[in-house]
Amino acid sequence: MMQPRREFLKMALGVSATPVLGTPRRGQDARATPTGGRLPIRSTGSKIKSIETFTSGALSIVRVRTDSGQEGYGQIAPFNADISATVLHRMVAPKVLGKDPAALDAISDRCIEDNYKFPWSFICRALAGLDTALWDLHGKTAGKSVCELLGGRPRPLPVYGSSMSRDIKPVDEAARLARLRDEKGFRAFKIRVGKVCGHDEDQWPGRTEELVPTVRKAIGNEIALLADGNSCYTAPKAIEVGKMLGQNGVCHFEEPCPYWELEWTAQVAAALDVPVAGGEQDNDLAQWRRMIAMHAVDIVQPDICYVGGLTRALRVADMAAQAGLPSVPHSANLSLVTVFTLHLQGAIKNAGPHVEFSIEPTRWTDDLFEPALKVTDGKVPIPSGPGWGVTISKDWLAKAERQVTQKA
Repeated sequence: MMQPRREFLKMALGVSATPVLGTPRRGQDARATPTGGRLPIRSTGSKIKSIETFTSGALSIVRVRTDSGQEGYGQIAPFNADISATVLHRMVAPKVLGKDPAALDAISDRCIEDNYKFPWSFICRALAGLDTALWDLHGKTAGKSVCELLGGRPRPLPVYGSSMSRDIKPVDEAARLARLRDEKGFRAFKIRVGKVCGHDEDQWPGRTEELVPTVRKAIGNEIALLADGNSCYTAPKAIEVGKMLGQNGVCHFEEPCPYWELEWTAQVAAALDVPVAGGEQDNDLAQWRRMIAMHAVDIVQPDICYVGGLTRALRVADMAAQAGLPSVPHSANLSLVTVFTLHLQGAIKNAGPHVEFSIEPTRWTDDLFEPALKVTDGKVPIPSGPGWGVTISKDWLAKAERQVTQKA
């Protein structure tokens, strides 16, 4: 049996690990990118004039306009999007109206620091909508995709089919993954083990021990298999489960322990050959530095919409690159977050071998944008048009609740 951790990291990076980051000077990590330079945005002298949100159900789209007529679209993190939209207008927009849209790092830092008394989560979710809209604006102004702005090249990227279900029976999960392998050409899948914040309990007794070998047998040994614990286990139990995963050729054990228990996760990473992944919930860059410095994870998984946008996700990817670790961001639904992630992974040097792509029906994201993301031969193309390369549906926007904050 191969050693999955060694093989995964070798495949993802092609290099051995380098020393991890120390404590940076103020702003030091803001300037570097894992594409090999600074943020490639130059000021045109325009100023941010208005910030709009269009909210419907789980989603809120953001439109930013400047006094020179430039505009761009982004997205707040899904779920409770109405709360995040309120936070954006009340606590983020007043900090940035009238500012230079090219000052991406400064905007991100100010929105975090000026709201330091408030929880990270909703500030970062709101900030993500603004930041991703600004990247779209800059791409459209330059006539380039965001991937190209970062030095990458739009192209099809391999994706892994990500199951979100714990209610499905193991035999049925195995059958649908095998079918998707044959129909869509997926060469990798992720399954859900344990129970969300499960305190060492399974979704039902014996499910995980049945699921993993059943899926492995159905999809074959040539298909990469990933597993997500969603904060289920204590360290001893996670190690026990992780050894079983290793015996079944799993190459990625995600969030085995409660994500806030970094020491537990570090114990698991040290004990297993299976690479440990994590970080989707984390939005504090100092916490990311601690996570990487203590070797809590082998694979970093920032969520662009949770961490506060592409600008901050680039900082996390750079920390990982300096530590010799791959980046495989969390993008667990087919809203714009998967579009953002494709552009990021198409540009950074430490991109992992696959991009997460949900296989679950998502009616709440249907008809949100064009062109739709489609899997062919296990790959999804990075949209190649200017900015994010997609067009938000006018019908969707017209039906959504609109709010606007603008400079007088």
